[in-house]
Amino acid sequence: MHSPDFEQLLKVLRKESPERPVLFEVCFNDRIAESFGGGDAIKAFFALGYDYATIYAHDLVLPSSHGETLKSTSQNEFLFKNRSDFELFPWNEPKPAAYREKLQGLAGQLPKGGKFIGCQPQSVLGSLVAGLGYENLCIMCYDDPDFVREIADAAGRRLVMHADTLCSFETVGAMILNDDWGFSAQTRLAPEQMRSFIIPWYVKMVEAVHSHGKPAILHSCGNMWTLIDDVCDICKFDGKHSYEDKILPVEKAYELYGRRIAILGGIDIDFLCRKTPEEIRARADALLDLTAEKGGYALGSGNSIPDYVPDENYLAMLEAANARR
Repeated sequence: MHSPDFEQLLKVLRKESPERPVLFEVCFNDRIAESFGGGDAIKAFFALGYDYATIYAHDLVLPSSHGETLKSTSQNEFLFKNRSDFELFPWNEPKPAAYREKLQGLAGQLPKGGKFIGCQPQSVLGSLVAGLGYENLCIMCYDDPDFVREIADAAGRRLVMHADTLCSFETVGAMILNDDWGFSAQTRLAPEQMRSFIIPWYVKMVEAVHSHGKPAILHSCGNMWTLIDDVCDICKFDGKHSYEDKILPVEKAYELYGRRIAILGGIDIDFLCRKTPEEIRARADALLDLTAEKGGYALGSGNSIPDYVPDENYLAMLEAANARR
């Protein structure tokens, strides 16, 4: 039975070599949670060999498209038709008592040596897209940048408070700041717009996390690599998660950036879906061999484990790490 040791992930995030392979994942599907945790994702994380479990403890209300089904979510549906809609939105402030109640309710599921990793309920760019719609946002960046900034600031300020509140609890060992900054070929907004509206809030979030002596991890999908200097040198993130082979394979990312930031996960979701368990195990083994000496790497997927990833393929990836323990 695996005994969690969160210090091993902390070594990875310090770009050191852990004492044994470390696993990293943001989330996995309900089928995995049922098979390995009786439907409880926290139990499943630890049963599968992770040193932590991710949690979404919060009481925030932020602009979101989650009211639609996942299959029909559109980037061009939006909540704010005008400033009045924005002002009438039910913005709220994080309440520490609500966080404390949620974390106390989860504390009994935390095994010795394990920690929780907090996640964001929404993101700054995600709030802008949900609030204005993607195409409208692109236009508004030029036609009414002040309104764009007001929305970004309303979301960003609350997300800083969320990170600060969550990381104040001893059971929370790190924070994942999740915001998808790229499409497959470019950033979702122009780099200068990202630096104007988005990046400053992630600087503040990372500062809030670091103020509690805890590491901050960026989960950002797509081709956001024109912003990697901002990620490493301006925001000062400790780790980066989410990779696609067609954009930048994780092996190449480790070669290019592994001395500047910890590389987490990275085995492409399409690869996990289409290849055999033997091929997946071989790539995972090769990644562990590649990164063993210099460290700063934790094994996992390039994004998450959705329900269309075959269980045997996911488990083949995990076995590469668990067999070396």
